[in-house]
Amino acid sequence: MTVRFVGAGPGAADLITVRGREVIASSPVCLYAGSLVPAELLEHCPPGAKLVDTAKLTLDEILTEMLAAHDAGLDVARLHSGDPSVFSAVAEQMRRLDAEGVPYDVVPGVPAFAAAAASLKREFTVPGVGQTVVLTRTSARATPMPEGEDLATLGASGATMVLHLAVNRIEELVDELVPNYGADCPVAVVAAASREDEVVLRGTLADIAGKVRAAGIVRTAVVVVGKVLTASEFPDSHLYSAGRCRD
Repeated sequence: MTVRFVGAGPGAADLITVRGREVIASSPVCLYAGSLVPAELLEHCPPGAKLVDTAKLTLDEILTEMLAAHDAGLDVARLHSGDPSVFSAVAEQMRRLDAEGVPYDVVPGVPAFAAAAASLKREFTVPGVGQTVVLTRTSARATPMPEGEDLATLGASGATMVLHLAVNRIEELVDELVPNYGADCPVAVVAAASREDEVVLRGTLADIAGKVRAAGIVRTAVVVVGKVLTASEFPDSHLYSAGRCRD
């Protein structure tokens, strides 16, 4: 028996990996976050599979389902939105499974920031403009940020910043980012990336808050800040340069 944490992708049902789909199809138990994971993915579950929506369950209740499957010798597909490596809350589940001696593995998925970049038709690492991407969030009602990971500190380098779980605090984000990036710094907000109801907003730190409020965006969005969003004059990458040695 194995618990498999599967990155279900950013929202579009066809953005799950082939491996992730195969895990779903072969697992007699499927735990999924119903508020975020597309319902179409459940169509890949085998006939008679036990489906458990974890959206309103506590960590202990989720673990109980996993342990029951373990006792019955049944594999579990544990679906998380995006990719399990960032902001997925899998670490505490893994810690509990380790303590119980339950085996597990991880199937990566398409993260929300990658889907946002695709929607924006932008590369977040542009030669001569930006080669570093900071993936972060803000506290609000969530777990407090560790010391030294405030936006003022993280933004000191001027690196491209991608903020998850933060759009509902857009005014505060602007206030904290302007000192490092400037009011004219390009910003994009992508809500429900890859989904049919996707919304893309473009602006600057000076006007993005008003655009977000006017659009009524309060969740399921990433905020991207950085010059790479509008860069047009930059050197070609050395990767495909004619002067690069290919021997």
